[in-house]
Amino acid sequence: MAEDSRELTLYVQSKKAVTSFYRPAPASGLNPEVGLVGGPSSSAVLPAGSDAVGDNTVFFLSDDQARCQALTEEIAAQRGYRVRVVDVARVGRIERLVAEHLKGVQTFPVLISPLGRRLEGASAFTEEELADTMPADLKSVRAFSYLKVRGGDLDKIKRLLETLREVKELHFLTGDWDILVVLNFPPAAANKRQVLDFVTERIRGIPEVLDTSTIIPEYSLTKFPISK
Repeated sequence: MAEDSRELTLYVQSKKAVTSFYRPAPASGLNPEVGLVGGPSSSAVLPAGSDAVGDNTVFFLSDDQARCQALTEEIAAQRGYRVRVVDVARVGRIERLVAEHLKGVQTFPVLISPLGRRLEGASAFTEEELADTMPADLKSVRAFSYLKVRGGDLDKIKRLLETLREVKELHFLTGDWDILVVLNFPPAAANKRQVLDFVTERIRGIPEVLDTSTIIPEYSLTKFPISK
C-alpha cells in the first residue's frame, strides 16, 4: 500500500482561555499547526515553539475530542497508519482548510481518510467506524471451510464446533454445503498444511461431519476491528 494512503488527518478545534497557572514550555520542534500537547488528565494545547505563554493564553481541547484523538491514534498504530493532527483554532490557513476539507462541518473532531472518507463529531469515533476507515492487512492465517454434515441435531454440531478455539464464525447455509466455518490461526503458528491438518483431524473428526472443502487465501484485508 502506498505511503500517502496510510496517512489520515484529524482536525480538532480547541478553545482559547487565559490563565495565571504556570505551564512549562512545550517540547521544541513541534509544528504550531500540527500536534497536540497534553494527556488524559490535561487537554491543554500550548502554542509550540515558545518558551512560555507570555500572555497567559492557553488552548484547551475538550475531553470528548481528546478521547477521539487518543482512540484514533491507538487504532491507527495497530493497523499501520499515521495520524496528522491539525488544530483549526490555531492554524493560520483556516480559510483554505475549510474550503478544501471541512466544507459543511458542524462538529469537531473531523477525521479525513486517505480516500476522502470523513468521520465528523465525537459520536462517529467508534472502534468499528475507525476500523472501517482504516482497512488493514490481516496478519493472522484465515481460512474458510465448507462442511457437509449428517442430518439431525444441528445444535449438537454447533456446540461441538464452538468448542474449537480456531473456529471464529459459523454460518449455516442452504445448497450443496451445510455450514461455512471461518477459522483463524496466529501467523507464527500455522501454514497451509497445518490448517488443512486441523480441518481433516479436528473438524472431520466430528462424526456428524461428512465432508469438507477449505479455502486458504493468499492475502487478506479486513475492515473489522483486529482482536488483540
